[in-house]
Amino acid sequence: MDLLEYQARDLFERFGVPVLPGRIASSVDEALEAYESVGGGTVVVKAQVRVGGRGKAGCVKLAKSAAEVAEVAGGILGLDIHGHIVDTVMLSPAAAIAEEFYFSILLDRAANGYLAMCSLEGGMDIEQLAEERPEALAQVSVGDGIDAAKAKEILTEAGFPEADHERIGLVLEKLWTAFKESDATLVEVNPLVRTESGYILALDGKVTLDANAEFRHSGWAKYHETSGSVDLERQAKELDLNYVKLDGNVGVIGNGAGLVMSTLDVVAAAGLELPGHPKPANFLDIGGGASATVMANGLRIIMSDPQVESIFVNVFGGITACNEVADGIVRALDILGDEAKLPIVVRLDGNSVEVGKAILAEANHPLITVKSTMDEAARTAAKLASEGN
Repeated sequence: MDLLEYQARDLFERFGVPVLPGRIASSVDEALEAYESVGGGTVVVKAQVRVGGRGKAGCVKLAKSAAEVAEVAGGILGLDIHGHIVDTVMLSPAAAIAEEFYFSILLDRAANGYLAMCSLEGGMDIEQLAEERPEALAQVSVGDGIDAAKAKEILTEAGFPEADHERIGLVLEKLWTAFKESDATLVEVNPLVRTESGYILALDGKVTLDANAEFRHSGWAKYHETSGSVDLERQAKELDLNYVKLDGNVGVIGNGAGLVMSTLDVVAAAGLELPGHPKPANFLDIGGGASATVMANGLRIIMSDPQVESIFVNVFGGITACNEVADGIVRALDILGDEAKLPIVVRLDGNSVEVGKAILAEANHPLITVKSTMDEAARTAAKLASEGN
């Protein structure tokens, strides 16, 4: 469960992590009230959505007066950022930044533990930094947690001057406490900054909570509020679909979380070689239910995403046989009628696969292309998405 930035800020504050004041608003009038509440002056107005790229989308802006706040907030509210409609903004005082750093803690499933990542270079795309200059990103295994000694080890590995270790180390310790006590799988601060006055602040936080731990946290109910969520995700939840929107243009439907995750990886890899670099647009696991209704609901949700250019249905028949899946796809397209406009690449394998392929061949639907392997189907779906761009 990903938190919005203001929720991450509030969580940090609760555990003593130094942050700036922040107030949220869902209208221009509320933005003006928030502006007064944070003390006026120069503020940063940020869209609150669960997706990256806010700055590039023009949804993180400075405002130096009440009039500018009204103009900026009014311009950001209602914008669509990769399918996420902005219905809330956060206002914070602008910080006088002297230096920007990066720090994160994440669950390292492969090592059955935790990993801390730290860099002297913050405020940039950390994936790009890790790929282009991995030596600039320290990665330190965190066993029993982050105390003063472990914080010193992390900062030393990242190349921080020894004079900074104590002050910044205290912040790292508090971030670990926030991570552990909140049952998080990720806590990221980018940037962690030193102001011109020498203060260390967590300026922009990202937090992912382990949804399996919700039974231990009665206060998590507030995180399910609609603010900042994707309308498609709300619709999918109402239809009992396990759907997560991603920032891509190839819709993905599969049965079983493991297969869907593998499908996302294969589609992403296939897209690297194509113009526009098509990527997965969503995670949608239909589990064992491949009825016409379930399939129609899934296809309708994906086709409602304006970014999607093609759909990849990847199913391994087990308890639910491939002939049932194929029949569900054909009948789903009948249900959708004119709503169905995007090309659909289907890969079936497993129980009754030949019968399923025969059903699709007999239907001879113009939107359906059948491929035998997952790689071939992923390449086809990615190519269709690339051509549709």
